Amino acid sequence: MATFAVILAAAGKSSRFQSKGAEILGSGPQKKPFMDLKGRAVWVRSAEIFSNREDVKQLIISVAPDDIDWFKQKFRPNLAFMEIEIVPGGAERADSVQNALARVKSDIDYVAIHDAARPLITDKWVGELFEAAEKHQAVIPAVRVSSTLKRAGKDRKIQETVDRADLWAAQTPQVFQRQLLLDAYAKRGDFQPTDEAQLVEHLGQPVTIVEGSPMNQKITTAADFRMAEALVNALPKPKGIQALHPFADEEPRGIL
Repeated sequence: MATFAVILAAAGKSSRFQSKGAEILGSGPQKKPFMDLKGRAVWVRSAEIFSNREDVKQLIISVAPDDIDWFKQKFRPNLAFMEIEIVPGGAERADSVQNALARVKSDIDYVAIHDAARPLITDKWVGELFEAAEKHQAVIPAVRVSSTLKRAGKDRKIQETVDRADLWAAQTPQVFQRQLLLDAYAKRGDFQPTDEAQLVEHLGQPVTIVEGSPMNQKITTAADFRMAEALVNALPKPKGIQALHPFADEEPRGIL
C-alpha cells in the first residue's frame, strides 16, 4: 500500500476574511482555519478526513509562528488525538508548505497539500485523488468553470469576455509523488506560486485533473463561512464504525 503525508496550510493572514466581518464569528485569532464551524474548528474538519485513513502515515499543519502557542493550548485534545505535527509557517503560503515538506519522512511515497480552510471534503473524494496519484504522480481536484468570465481593467470596465472552454478552477488536496514535489521546490527560487501544481508544471511534469466537487469550497470571506455552515450537513456521511469518531457530527445510534 502506498503511503501518504498530508500538509495542511493554515499559516495565512486571512486578511480578506477579517476585513469582511469575521469579528462576529468568534474569539481568538480571527483566522478562518480556527473558526468554529458547527461545533468543530474549520481546520479540524479538514484534518480528520486524513487522520482516519490507514494510508496517511504523517499529518503536518503549518501555523503562523505568532499563533503556535495559542494553537497548541486551544486545540490540545484534537492535536493529541490526530497526532499532528506543527510546523511554523513562512511569509507566503509556498514558504509554509516548503517548511512542512522538509519534515516529511523519507519513506513516504506521496505528499498531499490541502488548504486548512477547505473543510467540506469527504473520504471518498480523497480516496479518488490518492488512487489517481499512484497512476499519474501529480494530480489535483478541479471543477469546470461554468460562469461567463470577463476580463476588466483597474477601472472595472470590461475589456473582453474570456472563453471558458477548457478552463478549470483548481482545488485541494493536491497530491504529488514526494520526490517530484521536492524537486519542484528545489527549483522554486524566488517564485511565489499560487498552488503546488504551478511549481510542478514548471518542471515540465504533466499534472492530471480529477474532477472535484463544487462543495469543496475554500473559506475566504465571512460570507463563505456562512455558506459552509449551510453545506456542512449536506456532505455524504461515512457509514459504520467511523461514525464513532469523537469529533464527528453523526450520532452513533443505528450504526450496527
